[in-house]
Amino acid sequence: MAKNLLIVESPSKASTLKKYLGKDFDVKASVGHIRDLPKKKLGIDLDDNFKPTYVTIRGKGKVIKQLKDAAKKADTIYLGTDPDREGEAIAWHIANVLNGNKHSLHRVLFNEITKSGVKRGLAEPKSIDQNLVDAQQARRILDRIVGYQVSPFLWKTLYSGLSAGRVQSVALRIIVEREREIKAFVPDEYWSIHTTLSGENSGKFVADLHKIKGKDPQIGSEKEANAIQKALEESTITVDKITKKTVSRNPYPPYTTSTLQQDAAHKLRFSPKKTMALAQQLYEGVNVNGESVGLITYMRTDSTRLAGEALSGAREAVLRDFGDKYAPKKPRQFSSKKSGVQDAHEAIRPTQWELAPEKLKGQLSKDLYRLYSLVWYRLIGSQMAAAKYAQTAIDILAGDDYLLRCSGSILKFDGYLKAYDQMPNSKDREEDSAVPEHIEEDEILTLHEVNPEQHFTKPPAHYNESSLIKELDKQGIGRPSTYSQIITTLYDRDYVTREKRHLLPTELGYTVNDVLVEHFPAIFNVEFTAQMEDELDKIEEGKDEWENVVGEFYEPFHESLESVSKKTKDIKQSLQESTGEKCEKCGREMVVKWGRNGKFLACSGYPECKNTKPLEEPEEIETDEKCEKCGAPMIIKTGRYGRFMACSNYPKCKNTKPIPLGIKCPEDGGDIVERRSRKGKVFYGCANYPDCKFAVWDKPVDKKCPNCDADFLVEKHTKSKGDFLRCLNCKSEFPMDAENEEAQGAA
Repeated sequence: MAKNLLIVESPSKASTLKKYLGKDFDVKASVGHIRDLPKKKLGIDLDDNFKPTYVTIRGKGKVIKQLKDAAKKADTIYLGTDPDREGEAIAWHIANVLNGNKHSLHRVLFNEITKSGVKRGLAEPKSIDQNLVDAQQARRILDRIVGYQVSPFLWKTLYSGLSAGRVQSVALRIIVEREREIKAFVPDEYWSIHTTLSGENSGKFVADLHKIKGKDPQIGSEKEANAIQKALEESTITVDKITKKTVSRNPYPPYTTSTLQQDAAHKLRFSPKKTMALAQQLYEGVNVNGESVGLITYMRTDSTRLAGEALSGAREAVLRDFGDKYAPKKPRQFSSKKSGVQDAHEAIRPTQWELAPEKLKGQLSKDLYRLYSLVWYRLIGSQMAAAKYAQTAIDILAGDDYLLRCSGSILKFDGYLKAYDQMPNSKDREEDSAVPEHIEEDEILTLHEVNPEQHFTKPPAHYNESSLIKELDKQGIGRPSTYSQIITTLYDRDYVTREKRHLLPTELGYTVNDVLVEHFPAIFNVEFTAQMEDELDKIEEGKDEWENVVGEFYEPFHESLESVSKKTKDIKQSLQESTGEKCEKCGREMVVKWGRNGKFLACSGYPECKNTKPLEEPEEIETDEKCEKCGAPMIIKTGRYGRFMACSNYPKCKNTKPIPLGIKCPEDGGDIVERRSRKGKVFYGCANYPDCKFAVWDKPVDKKCPNCDADFLVEKHTKSKGDFLRCLNCKSEFPMDAENEEAQGAA
């Protein structure tokens, strides 16, 4: 019989640990939290120092019985839940449930699920860290107070079922304010000037206008650009100075939770939720050669610190895989310059230095392999030599007022870039940009052409999942364990939708944000939310009591809530839109109200008159297509989730289907149609689903690829390239207006 019981929260983690511990240990899983605040009531005594009431989570009674039965057979119990606030709270709840067993009980921490990591954790048993538990409890109570007391306010002013969150609502505000900034943006015109020159012994090259009378050019109109063009054409052009130097480019630090989610979104197009689910598997253990092996350290961290064994292991891997010249003289350590970093755990890094990604190809799923490759090569790169560039700048005088510059750089030693090249979708290398040779200082150059170019300033970029996480991290909103859930909640509440990877507020999102910001300005703002994170950190560090932090928050919050609650009727009325239309039942005005299915028309005389009807639907468009069920013409209608085709014989015939794009599926020849995912994101797939599973996120365009003759291209957009077309087959890229043009180069 096992003398020791180890309890963790995950069955897969339990399976991996059992392999390392053998017959002396019984390993059980709690399957996450076993107790929480009750679902259908506040569960916090606001009059008794915010005392929480915890109840057994529905369905966990059987798990608790299994844990108690196992505890009765063990001499010593170890609690090995995740090494963070959430894991500490789970351990605390388990300890309370098992308290009646009166066993010797220890808290153990596993930063990595490896033989050495498990052995080290068991050799250093601890008591449960009450400060960590209190910090988690304070967060849970604060979130419950806001959610359970502000959400009913939204129900009264908009409609039942809406939710507010202490952090999610601030994230929504960030997205809404960016969208309004984009919509209000007025572009400014500006011009750049490019010249084509040559020297006595050099061919033609391009130099750009760099300074005017020692200052940066500020050219706001074509008239100004033309005046400068004329002045340049009349000037003597002379080489003033040639500067050559070698510059170093250092690698990035290893991943934190935030930077891993950002890079996975950018390089792999993984959602934060998917990234964290895959990282959890890599941490807890995946099947390698028939055994469960933990491949990375704990994935919820805001630290870039590396332990000594990681530095030595990484150095050995660099020497083995890349050679002596790629290893720096001494290991690199990274420290965060950002305030609020807890530094409780190492950076995310590999744990098995002999298992480079290439050795696991075919053993890991495609997505696990790609994420593991990111972690591996980011960490290995962080312990490699800097990349070296030969940089040259040629300063050229045109008369007395104008300075032109031609600059370029050539990679002389790739250093850490050699590791980055092996990352999925890596684009970290810069293309060489050589400057002309055989040019000397004081040489007079020949001017061949002056090209003024018109530009307009661009609005800020829409947030995507990656840039939103970066902004939350920068502002100190949320913590590593919360980023994924914040974004998932915004999707689930229908406050935000995703279009072409952009996070866009829905009409409901705009409305909820405006109501919360107007009536709770002190609560739902970036500065206050970041300050609360600092207060939670103080609890964790033992510098403050959780009751004090919650109390200091609750007093002004409660005053705001009471004040606003007295105005709910007026607020609700202010959100109604006048229509000028008369109610056909009582003659009073019909107004636009919010309901579960969006906006609708209702009589302003409610509750005396309960007349309601849908908003006037957009005009229906007739098509030449016949309904395959009854033969009536099909029409295009607009519903909650966009446009669709419906039978004109409704309600006798209720046939509907997506609108075809006029492009055939490359797999079975069916029509490609626009669809929406369960989260409301638009994608394009075969109309013969589920028989045909073809689907793409990017909108297909009815243009053949000039390179490979593929039947269609897809629309793409990146920050650097703007809008363009890409072939899914050969990956060639084309301008958006391409119509059988030559390819611009492979992606």
